[in-house]
Amino acid sequence: MPEPVTVVGIGADGWDGLSPAARSAVSAAEVLMGSTRQLALVPPGDAKQVAWPSPLSEALPGLLNEHRGRRVCVLASGDPTFHGIGTTLTRLLGADAVRVIPHPSSVSLACARLGWPQDEVQVVSLVGRQVELVHPHVQPGRRLLVLSWGAHTPAEVAELLVARGYGASVVTVLEQLGGPSERVRTASAASWSGEVDALNVIGVLCQDDAPLLPTVPGLPDDAYENDGQLTKREVRAVTLSRLAPVPGQLLWDVGGGAGSIAIEWSRHHPTCRAIAIERDPDRSKRLDRNASALGVTVRTILGKAPAALDGLETPDAVFIGGGATAPGMVETCWNALAPGGRLVLNGVTLETEALIARWYGDLGGDLIRLDVQRASAVGTMTGWRPAMPVTIWSVTK
Repeated sequence: MPEPVTVVGIGADGWDGLSPAARSAVSAAEVLMGSTRQLALVPPGDAKQVAWPSPLSEALPGLLNEHRGRRVCVLASGDPTFHGIGTTLTRLLGADAVRVIPHPSSVSLACARLGWPQDEVQVVSLVGRQVELVHPHVQPGRRLLVLSWGAHTPAEVAELLVARGYGASVVTVLEQLGGPSERVRTASAASWSGEVDALNVIGVLCQDDAPLLPTVPGLPDDAYENDGQLTKREVRAVTLSRLAPVPGQLLWDVGGGAGSIAIEWSRHHPTCRAIAIERDPDRSKRLDRNASALGVTVRTILGKAPAALDGLETPDAVFIGGGATAPGMVETCWNALAPGGRLVLNGVTLETEALIARWYGDLGGDLIRLDVQRASAVGTMTGWRPAMPVTIWSVTK
């Protein structure tokens, strides 16, 4: 069996901060891989140095195959299995083929500087990702540690906080943690300015005077840009309770509209994924804007279901919010579901209700009718105005 690839975590303190085991692994390597910055942190030796190309994900399998049979050591920032290449290598080669020697992560170093308990901190990685992904975690009193993608990230995070109404939040930028050039600066999000080192972590203590946008189902309707094609707040909360979001699972939102179901499914947990199918180009673009504004990534398919569903990844849950009466729609969605998957269909028209009744008769499940009334002015007084009742059918495969 070939020797395992050794992954050594290294901090801004470089060689001096490595353990004896880590130094031994670096010194014994025949091939030393890492970023140009990481390679410069260790003293010259006999090993062939290979700087990461870009994009790394595409080149990595070829690099490993090229040096197969040699002692390969990979340098990684901090703890290699925490948002690092250690996880990537384990996924590619298997756990038995990778040996990891960790270093304190940037999160542990940042918490040590800030005096924050790690178990009460939300970590958000923006490495190669959009800054809007911070949104779901911006909640009153919450402590965030944001892993930066470069020198530009602190200003982008501060700008997002201000736009969200969290300009009073305390922002601490920690640069070159653990190294001789370490620097820590604190300011409010509204007053943040200045250039920073590309190697930085951002601490945020969220302080707000803004409307709540929690991650539980049922965000206010005005949180969404829409043209009226929107599953209303109360119906949305009940619908999502039937869809039962589970970390790591995939939802199909068929007839996405404004995207509220797919978006709130995805806000439940960072690993929840959603595909929204929408046939109207304007609504599709609006859905993408809503997803970005609320801090999630939803894959939008522009097309007409059920034909547009062909070839998509097997879903764990399917919501049919539009086009249920199209020929083959329910059959296609039901057949595509994974075992244990949940199908939820909402209807407000007689035609859709007749379809629901037929399928309920065949498959069973849970059938409810939701009637919501809202208080509104009646002259100088207040009365109840009913919304259209919604029939909700849910069934587990």
